[in-house]
Amino acid sequence: MHVSLHVASSPILLEIQPEPPYSQQCTESSQTGRATGPSLRLQTVNFTESVWASGSDPDGFCYRMLSIRMELPCYCLLLLSCLQSLSAHADFFTSTGQMTDLLYTEKDLVTSLKDYIRAEESKLEQIKRWAEKLDSLTVTATQDPEGFLGHPVNAFKLMKRLNTEWGDLESLVLRDTTGGFISNLTIQRQHFPTDEDQTGAAKALIRLQDTYRLDANTISTGNLPGVKYKSHMTAEDCFELGKIAYSDADYYHTELWMAQALKQLDEGEESTLDKVTVIDYLSYAIYQQGEMERAMEYTKRLIELDPEHPRGKSNLKYFEFQLEKQKKAAEEEAPKQKEREKRETAEKKKKQKKSKKAFSLIPEREKYEMLCRGEGIKMTPRRQSRLFCRYYDNNRNPSLLLTPVKQQDEWDRPYIVRYLDIISDAEIERIKQLAKPRLRRATISNPITGVLETASYRISKSAWLTEYDDPMIEKINDRIEGVTGLEMDTAEELQVANYGVGGQYEPHFDFGRKDEPDAFKELGTGNRIATWLFYMSDVSAGGATVFPDVGAAVWPQKGTAVFWYNLFASGEGDYSTRHAACPVLVGNKWVSNKWIHERGQEWRRPCGLSESE
Repeated sequence: MHVSLHVASSPILLEIQPEPPYSQQCTESSQTGRATGPSLRLQTVNFTESVWASGSDPDGFCYRMLSIRMELPCYCLLLLSCLQSLSAHADFFTSTGQMTDLLYTEKDLVTSLKDYIRAEESKLEQIKRWAEKLDSLTVTATQDPEGFLGHPVNAFKLMKRLNTEWGDLESLVLRDTTGGFISNLTIQRQHFPTDEDQTGAAKALIRLQDTYRLDANTISTGNLPGVKYKSHMTAEDCFELGKIAYSDADYYHTELWMAQALKQLDEGEESTLDKVTVIDYLSYAIYQQGEMERAMEYTKRLIELDPEHPRGKSNLKYFEFQLEKQKKAAEEEAPKQKEREKRETAEKKKKQKKSKKAFSLIPEREKYEMLCRGEGIKMTPRRQSRLFCRYYDNNRNPSLLLTPVKQQDEWDRPYIVRYLDIISDAEIERIKQLAKPRLRRATISNPITGVLETASYRISKSAWLTEYDDPMIEKINDRIEGVTGLEMDTAEELQVANYGVGGQYEPHFDFGRKDEPDAFKELGTGNRIATWLFYMSDVSAGGATVFPDVGAAVWPQKGTAVFWYNLFASGEGDYSTRHAACPVLVGNKWVSNKWIHERGQEWRRPCGLSESE
């Protein structure tokens, strides 16, 4: 039996992923008959004929793949020359603060566009008046040409019009009014977001969808908690999100967003997007998840809309073939499956009798997302009774005697405290003002090489500020030293971070572990003994700092700071301080932090006698 499956094609796939990691080359695929993935346009299921031999490469994909490989060396120099300029403007999506600049850029372009429209309308109005005048004149003149030209003034004016005025009209028509707009657009385009930014923002939406368990319709209609400006997504927007998921072979999210695009089209939304294209992607995404019956239903609908669709009929045959195989396999497996289900049911009952699922046994990713949603474990009343609020002067520190700070216990193990009203709005605005021009994509230290590099699990931009940048930074450092009692001379510079679309920093340690002995060797100040974190903005939804191992969640509150020790007094790392910054669902998150190191703390925090002391 010979069955071929032709899959959805998308121009973006050629640009983003010309040779996906799970594919074979076109010639290999045709010889072996194996499935090679969506971006190859075709998927052959049997087993004797090649794609080219059957003449079924309508998009010429294989030919273009060969051309790309031949031309690739020619583009290398051009690519390398562009990298430096591109890197200066990429990653807008990682910082909401820098994205605000794009709004003003767009506003400037709209003003320029309106100026161009006014100039074009003025030109067209002049041409229209000229045409109306000549229309009336020529109608009268052609009724009695000789009589009309018998008047010497009419004869003169005809010569004048044809010799001079039509030339002026030609100049008016040819006059270029686009100059100002085009030159402005050309200049501004150098600072526009890139494909990486668009893809990054799309993936951020998908990340928010997963973390906060939002359905596609909720995001599409803009019904998010704490929103001030509601925004709707069009069917094209949903389709674009689905395509980006598709390019990553993420068929689960491809299905969700293609289904949402189709839903909006079915509800009558006006769009240039056609249902056939959406269903093509949707049916294939469902097939990839093993749901043959649903894939068949959508493919039948596709054929109803477009009986001549190049993939529809062959895909339908393939799905029918696979469904039949699934049914046969299920029939053979049925007795064994029933026995397995009985055993599993019995085991579940035994476990339920023993205890509920302990929080500590839940996978870290799941715990992280639960805490981000506010679903973490609750402290027992006894533990809560040990948490207090107080005015704190750090053992009568001279700088705090007259103005003690407000201290609030957030968690007991590890001990996390929050300081309220510890930084003023004026100081926050000054820090943001200093940091904005210096914001760069935040990096992480590679645990193997120690090299700083960007990572998909840290979506933010950061800048570093020193006492030399502004006297206010020195005052803030002195304040932290007064409250903590720790030496600031060996601490790292003040790091300012702004989180972008779905901005986050997944679970990590601030201190260097034993398997990272050279983590901070270049600094020469030892390990990171403690972390001080300022919250410089409120966040409408999301953005909590969570500690998955212990179930703690600290929510952003503008003007406050939280503090915890990363190391025990013995110098051993406190692994319960593993923490994460939850994705920002709605709002703009600004923080700044001070990492305090071991050197200089010998007399301020003496070494303990046991590992956990």
